[in-house]
Amino acid sequence: MSQKIFIVEDDAEYAEFIKMNLRRRYKIYSYANAEDCLTSLKSIMPDVLILDYYLPGMSGIELYEKVKSTLPEEVKVIILSSMDDGNLVLDFIKKGIRDYVVKGDNVIETLIAIIEGEEDVYLDSLFSD
Repeated sequence: MSQKIFIVEDDAEYAEFIKMNLRRRYKIYSYANAEDCLTSLKSIMPDVLILDYYLPGMSGIELYEKVKSTLPEEVKVIILSSMDDGNLVLDFIKKGIRDYVVKGDNVIETLIAIIEGEEDVYLDSLFSD
C-alpha cells in the first residue's frame, strides 16, 4: 500500500506541481489551508505531512504545533518554504521538525528522498564530486 501524503500548500500551481510529481508513487491529499487539513486529520492519518511555512490564516508551523501531540511518532513532517533562512530552520528543529525543504530546482527529488528515508544518501550525492 502506498504512503499517504498530505500537502498543505496555498499556491495552487505549486501544489499541482508537487502532486503531479508524487502521485505516481504515493496517495496524495492536498489542502490549500491549514483548517481544511485539520478537518481531514480527524479521519485520516498521513504517513507524511508536507506543510508550506506561509499559509493564509494558520501558518504551517502553527498547524504542526496544533496537531503534533496527536501525530504518531513515525509520521514525517516536512516544512516547505521559499526562504532559505537558518534562523527558521533552527526554530523548526526546536519545535521538533527535522525536515525543511527550500522550494527550488531539486524540491521533488529532495521530498522523495526524505519520504523514502534516503535524505542522507541524496544530500551526499549533491555535494560529492
